[in-house]
Order: sequence, then C-alpha cells, then structure tokens
Amino acid sequence: MSGATGEARGHPPAGLTGGAGQGLRHRWGRLPVWARWVTVVYAIGFAQGACAHLLDLARGGIHVYATYPHVSYEVYFIGLVVLDPLAALLVVRLRRAGVWLACGVMTTDVTANWTGNWPSLQADWAQLLRPVGLLPITLFGLFVVATSGALHRAFGRTAAT
Repeated sequence: MSGATGEARGHPPAGLTGGAGQGLRHRWGRLPVWARWVTVVYAIGFAQGACAHLLDLARGGIHVYATYPHVSYEVYFIGLVVLDPLAALLVVRLRRAGVWLACGVMTTDVTANWTGNWPSLQADWAQLLRPVGLLPITLFGLFVVATSGALHRAFGRTAAT
C-alpha cells in the first residue's frame, strides 16, 4: 500500500536514510553500545551548550560577552548558538564530520573560556570548583577530544557496511 506521499509502508522517510540507502535507525543499531552512549553524551552536551548561549543572548543581548578581552570572543560565543546544535545534529545523524566539528568546537570553546576567565581565576582559583562554568566545560571538552578518534572510526564502520 502506498501512503499519500507515494512511499511504500514499512520504508523510512527519506530524511532517515543515510549512506547507501541504509536507514538511520539501522546505522544506530550497528553502532557498538559504547559508541551509542558517547554519541548521546555528545548530543546532550552540545544541546546544553546551545541552550546556555541562547539564554545568555536572551538575558544580556548581543553584548552579553563584552567582559571578554576581545570582540572575537563575543562573536565566537554568539556563533556557538549555531555551531553547538549543528555539532549535535551531525553527531546524532552519525556523520563523521560531526565528530570533527564537535572536537574543533570544544577545543576552541575550552581555550576561549580559559583565556577569557584567566584574570578572574588568578584572583580566585576556587571558581574551578563550581559545578557550572569552567570545570564542566573543560571536562566535557576533554571527553570529546579523548573519544573523537574512536567515535569517528565507529561511525565509519556503520556507514561502510
């Protein structure tokens, strides 16, 4: 039987197919369990980051990051409103480019946060112990960098077969 769009029943919509006609659900099923968990952690982390930057913009406007030392920091952190969800989407779609984007975003995000917060850290190092802020960003960044190579390979294996 055909649906209103001309698709046969039992076939995934066009948006759920990946690679060589394999459905996204099938590709997720082929991932090792550890890779599924890592992918979910990436997605949650980047979604949380996107929401945090979006809330910052809603509360403080376009100059919410004006306390950072250069305008380039402001532009970068505002850009994370787009880059964070893009990384999450690409990773959830099991795209290898999403792993590299995630790694690049977290490397630059951690670097920018440490550079921008360095003067206040010198005055009060206990800021690192706060559950929100530099510590979780750094830990998530290390997690992404540490797992990116293995996750990239796992994504490649699901796409190739």
